[in-house]
Amino acid sequence: MPNPAPLRAPPGASAPSVDALTPHLFEPTARRPLRAKTRYLPADTHVLPHSHAWAQIALSTEGVVRLTAARGTYIVPPSRALWIPPGVEHAVTMVDAAHLHTLYLYQPRGRSGPGGPGTPGQTWQQCRVLEVSALLHALVRALDTTPDSAAPPSPEALRRERHISALVLDELRRARAVPLGVALPRDKRLRQLCEAVLDDPTRHATLQGWAQDSGASPRTVARLFRQELGSSFTQWRQQVVLAKAVALAAARTPMGQIAAELGYNPSAFSAMVRRTVGMPPGRFLGQQRGEAAVQAAP
Repeated sequence: MPNPAPLRAPPGASAPSVDALTPHLFEPTARRPLRAKTRYLPADTHVLPHSHAWAQIALSTEGVVRLTAARGTYIVPPSRALWIPPGVEHAVTMVDAAHLHTLYLYQPRGRSGPGGPGTPGQTWQQCRVLEVSALLHALVRALDTTPDSAAPPSPEALRRERHISALVLDELRRARAVPLGVALPRDKRLRQLCEAVLDDPTRHATLQGWAQDSGASPRTVARLFRQELGSSFTQWRQQVVLAKAVALAAARTPMGQIAAELGYNPSAFSAMVRRTVGMPPGRFLGQQRGEAAVQAAP
């Protein structure tokens, strides 16, 4: 299997592109296995492709973040977090102005994940979107974000960090994984088509329209989807729609408007979400009150 092509920063970006945000100043160790940093970044800021020798959790307490790795892209609203295994190259885009929190986790040799019982390493060897509890949000905000360039923490500060870190790891182990990732292909032609769909999933209603834009036949595009991503175009596009719906919901867009902007009537949107993720849209998008409005709509 060929190695995935290296990630590239989005072309033509009008907002600034920045390097990885000083990860070397927050390196986790066996003594301090969980480190935290935070930064407020304006909308459309791009953090250039990079990787770490340790695991990472990306979480926004305000604003929506899009993180792209070689084989997938993920929308991360404040109600979700993204687990990134060690060594995975990734780039980050601020969909909105975002208060981005990053957790770095020390991973002993041969281990992957937050550790403890019930966390088999294999499930943590790929990016995963996780639900974020109110407790986890509070714990992340309470973590010390002082870089290593400052004075060393006091023994009391280290004890507090260890206690909070243990609770954070426990919450991560308990967090439910959410199917919010959108797989991306290696094939350059298909990758361009997929990026176009991600930018505007409602531009065409059928595969034929998207294939025409790419200069390939619908049959060729359908075959590439099966070969590269193991799914049909329709199934893949539904994941894109769900990701867009999450971003809209994070901006407190009413459920009925979300459905309309994504080309659905309310009942069809509700049915698609239930069929795809096994839960009502109100729960999936964190808008339980909006759920009733969608189901009551004619």
